[in-house]
Amino acid sequence: MALDHYAVFGHPIGHSKSPAIHAQFADQTGQKIAYTACEVPPGCLEVAVKAFRAGGGQGLNLTVPLKELGFALAQELTPRARLAGAVNTLCWREERLLGDNTDGIGLIRDLTLNLKLTLTGRRVLILGAGGAARGILGPLLEQRPIQLALANRTLKRAQELAARFAALGEISVFGLADLAGHRFDLIINATSASLHGELPPLPDDLLIPGGACYDLMYAAQPTAFVRWGLEHGAALSVDGLGMLVEQAAEAFWLWRGVRPKTRPVIQTLRAALGRTP
Repeated sequence: MALDHYAVFGHPIGHSKSPAIHAQFADQTGQKIAYTACEVPPGCLEVAVKAFRAGGGQGLNLTVPLKELGFALAQELTPRARLAGAVNTLCWREERLLGDNTDGIGLIRDLTLNLKLTLTGRRVLILGAGGAARGILGPLLEQRPIQLALANRTLKRAQELAARFAALGEISVFGLADLAGHRFDLIINATSASLHGELPPLPDDLLIPGGACYDLMYAAQPTAFVRWGLEHGAALSVDGLGMLVEQAAEAFWLWRGVRPKTRPVIQTLRAALGRTP
């Protein structure tokens, strides 16, 4: 039986765990697919997508810095992709290129199903107002937190992002220097700064005692933000490896109509990183 071909495009792409994730999904579900990682600079995306399809490709994932370019390239968009203004998943529907964004639902599933967190009625803060934040705001608002706040070094950028999602609910906006006196049940780091050992100065009492911290980034060692959470009274402080697997599972379901089990894949990846689940 011929294999159906899928791939992830990004720049750089050598670090990607997507091929390992989708290989495990395929083994679980008995799906006959091949999934590869391809280095695609931003200026080459359109040509690369066309060449992939011409070679029989069925679907694609896009990672940084291609998600907004993929949004422009898609001929049709799911509502969540249109709202986010970015796509991380592409597939063909009757030869029309459909763009979706599975990042937000991936985060929600990791938070609520894997980590057993309740978001309804909670106060949630997102650090950063870039592309990563844009992909998760809609699904977070759907969980009906009592407050969803966005803090960014550049206040105007946070205000513009909040305005984009105003139809779904109110988003409080802060400059990073204006967080003193505010407290949150869950703080989500949507910047990449902590991977480089950097964090903006955050008030020591920003997190309620026993609250949770979640870094959208992941690494072999705890990120700077995960460490900050543990040092400031978090009952749970974790990175985004679970989100990575969950968003991949949503893409797999979109492509194959089968939903894989994510927990064993998360556990396998944690073990490979040398860290316990």
